[in-house]
Amino acid sequence: MSTPRSPRPSETAPPRNDPAPSPPRPRPRRRPTRLGRRALLGGGAAVLAGTGGSAAWAYDRFLREKVEVADVAAAESAAGTSTTAAELPADGTFTADGYTSSTTTVTVRSDSMGSGSDTLTWYAADVQVADATLVRSAFAQDEFGRNITEKPSTIAADHAAVLAINGDYYGFRDTGIVIRNGVIYRDEPARDGLVLFADGTVEAYDETATSAEELLAAGAWNTLSFGPTVLADGQVPAGIEDIEIDTNVGNHSIQGEQPRTAVGVIGTNNLVLLVVDGRDEGYSRGATLPELGEILADLGCTTGYNLDGGGSSVMILDGEVANQPSNHGERATSDILYVAG
Repeated sequence: MSTPRSPRPSETAPPRNDPAPSPPRPRPRRRPTRLGRRALLGGGAAVLAGTGGSAAWAYDRFLREKVEVADVAAAESAAGTSTTAAELPADGTFTADGYTSSTTTVTVRSDSMGSGSDTLTWYAADVQVADATLVRSAFAQDEFGRNITEKPSTIAADHAAVLAINGDYYGFRDTGIVIRNGVIYRDEPARDGLVLFADGTVEAYDETATSAEELLAAGAWNTLSFGPTVLADGQVPAGIEDIEIDTNVGNHSIQGEQPRTAVGVIGTNNLVLLVVDGRDEGYSRGATLPELGEILADLGCTTGYNLDGGGSSVMILDGEVANQPSNHGERATSDILYVAG
């Protein structure tokens, strides 16, 4: 049964692909920004909240926290999939451009192309791990449910993450297959997903053609449910610029030049975690979905999958925000994907 509670004022904005911190070295200089990047849906919810009969709906849909699993750490412990500090390598060291240990190598680079208003800037982390379960997920406030959010850097700090990116903002919807760190939390197939298996392989798949139980039995470690797939067999799929992820307000369309977050696959136990900045003319305009796939292909990936973007797009390295989020800071979100050590 869901347990409602009052939301935290700073953590109520729903996800959308719309509308600083220290970078990996080197980092582009921040350009002057323009007003008008307020979260449209957040403002919309506020308006609805003041329109009589719509107020209860808006509060329940966008603000009220609905806890389904109150202790995720306990759920992982019961499933035998939790990781303790003693199980992580003790020889990890942050370097000038990432992190290295006896089990993990993370190399972060920033790059850009174009000039003037056409400039596009991104941050890419090449992640190589000896054990695929070192790439983990974490939920805001260590709870699973709807509208439960927290800043990604806070979630990352709570789990001693080496590197983290925002996830799929599962908490904004009640559909999708959600398996995290080997535990099933939701089994409502709806769209194309991404599954990271415990053997280090990764596949884009059709959620409606399988189930959470079948995926877990096949060795699924984490699933992500947003999309679309922007790179398949090294090629950008036709028609992805027309795909809609949800038909509800807020995520109806994810098209155009947007800040983006994506997962790319180079090979077994070798991922690229990518964040493309946007909405900042002269620094980075944001990428279209085909461009996102092309960037991943140029980075050596054969598979690429789009995650929640816009103001949610963020990369955390060694506890600090590495990119330049379009909100001039972090947006609270439901979850992160992170490297444990």
